[in-house]
Formats: sequence, C-alpha cells, structure tokens
Amino acid sequence: MDKIQDIMAQWNALQPLSDRDREMLSRRFTIDFNYNSNHIEGNTLTYGQTEILLLFGKVVGEAEVKDVQEMTASNVGLKMMTEEAGLKDMPLTQNFIRTLHKVLLREDYTVYRSLPDGQTTSYVIHAGQYKTRPNSVITRYGDRFEYASPEETPALMSDLVNWYNEAEKSGRFTPVELAAIFHYRYIRIHPFEDGNGRIARLLANYILSRHGYPMVVVRSRKKNEYLEALHRTDLTVGAIPSHGAHASKREVQQFLTWFTNMFVEEVTYNIRFLTERGDNVWWFDGERIKFRSDSTSKILNLMYETPDITTQRLSNEVGINMAAVNKHLKQLTDKGYIQRVAKDGTWRLVITPSV
Repeated sequence: MDKIQDIMAQWNALQPLSDRDREMLSRRFTIDFNYNSNHIEGNTLTYGQTEILLLFGKVVGEAEVKDVQEMTASNVGLKMMTEEAGLKDMPLTQNFIRTLHKVLLREDYTVYRSLPDGQTTSYVIHAGQYKTRPNSVITRYGDRFEYASPEETPALMSDLVNWYNEAEKSGRFTPVELAAIFHYRYIRIHPFEDGNGRIARLLANYILSRHGYPMVVVRSRKKNEYLEALHRTDLTVGAIPSHGAHASKREVQQFLTWFTNMFVEEVTYNIRFLTERGDNVWWFDGERIKFRSDSTSKILNLMYETPDITTQRLSNEVGINMAAVNKHLKQLTDKGYIQRVAKDGTWRLVITPSV
C-alpha cells in the first residue's frame, strides 16, 4: 500500500483547503460522480445536461423523464450518504442501505418482459426492499452468473454489515482495502433487484469519506476495466454466491489492485485540479484537456469572462477570421465543452477552468 501512503501524503500536504478550493472540488465531484455512476448503468443525460440539472435544477435539450428523475435522486442519495459518513459514532446498518436504495429508486415500479412464446410477464421492483426474485447477469463473455438467492440475502447482508463494523473497529484493513472488499462482497450478494451498482459505488465512498479519505469516481469510460476486474476476481473466488459474499482479502486481490490504482488516479486528479493553474488549464470529467491551438483557450477564456460575447468580437479579440471561429465553436460544442443557451444566446462553459 506504499502508493496509497504516498498519494495521501501529497493530499494531506494540501490541507486545509481554502473555502473556494473546497467548493470547486465539491462541485466537480458532485457532477462527476452522479454523471459517471448513472452513465455506467445506461443513463443518457450528457455531462453538460447533468451539470445544469444538478446545479440549477433545469433540463436543457431532449431528455428522458426517467433519466432526469434518476439523476436527481442520485444526487439526493449522494448527499444522504455524505451526511451519514460524517456520523463517526454511528455504525453502518442494513436500514441505512435499504433507505439509500429507496432514495435512489424513489418508488416501486413494474417491469414487463416478453417471453419466447410471445406472452408478456411482469413483476414489481420494490424500492428499499431486498429482492424477492433470483437475479443474475450475462457476463461480457456470454455466460450467466448467479447472485445470492432471495432466501439467503438477508443473512448475507447481516454478515456483510457486521463484518464491516467489526473490521472497522479492529483496524486490520486500510480504508481503501475496506472499501474494495466491501464493494466486491456486496456485488456478489446483489441484494436488490435494481440499483446494486450505484449503491455499491456510494457505499465504497461512504467508507472512504468516513475515514477522512477523498471520495472517488468510477469513470464510465473505464467501465470495461471495472467490470473486467470484478469478473477476474469472480473466477478466483468461484461461482458460489455465499463464498463471494465472504471472500477474503487475498481472494479479491485482483479487484483490490484495480480499486487501489483507481483511487490513486482519482486523488492525483484532485491534486492536479487544485495545483495546476493558468489561463490554458482546463478540466472535463476527470481529465485535463489540452488544446493544439492557443486560439481555443483564448476563445474559452473570453467566453468565461463575457458569456454574451458575439462571434464577431471573438474573431476580433482572438485575431482569426469568422470561419475559423465557427470551426472552433463547432468542435467545442461537439465535444460537450460548451453550450449555447437558446433563450438569450449566451455561452455556457461546461469545461472547467483552473481554480
């Protein structure tokens, strides 16, 4: 765990953060976490739509009602989790996990399925309640992987929560190890009929935050790496759900290695976000964006300073012709870095400038 100690030493050297830095980092994390955690599960809102929805409560462009409701509920769940993590004297409970699930799903809903014979069947997914039907997943390799049965789920969840509370007290695992092992064991149980991945990522951050570690984002662009790490660990642990729900640190080493590297990458991003400053420093969804042309940064800085700037003035200020300005604007819009507000024609930056 030397790399964890090293990155945490760098992180701690920046403390305490200024109010402005803390606010900027919190704002970025809120958007990044909600966007990525839901995008992994198929939510279609863009990064820019997510930002406007969470910061201003507005929906821009075309959007599915379900996706908007899901993203809004996700943010409520994130706030709830963060507040709960701050209650250091309170142990983790199944009730909290079920309540968090109810917040994410909002309400019961019916799922309809078409059978091979053409008939339609349906079942109800209950928000905040453990599953009543078996669940499984078809892996990327085409095989079916079964999770814990509905009958054994309550006992396995009791074991998981009790293990976590005891392990936390004993101090035999680092916070990163605790978060990774908990995440893997939880996924092997899959206690709910929907929302398990989102809950797992929230609870991993609950554990990190509870111990004073920075929270992390599992980026949707790395979804395949994430699922592959879980799959490789499944092969080591074996197919029996109850075994997976009690897997040891040694057995989950492959997922722990992936989770550790992801943690280091995310904290490194936080450090860079706070320390790399300048007119040409821009950030988007966990990455520093570098532009080939200085004109691009000049355009973005002008938009940042004057949201209602005209394309003619951009041409004059940057010193390029209108055709070149429009080319830059199209590229920035296509990448999702900027948006034109239809109501008043002002420019809105989704890409984030240096703090």
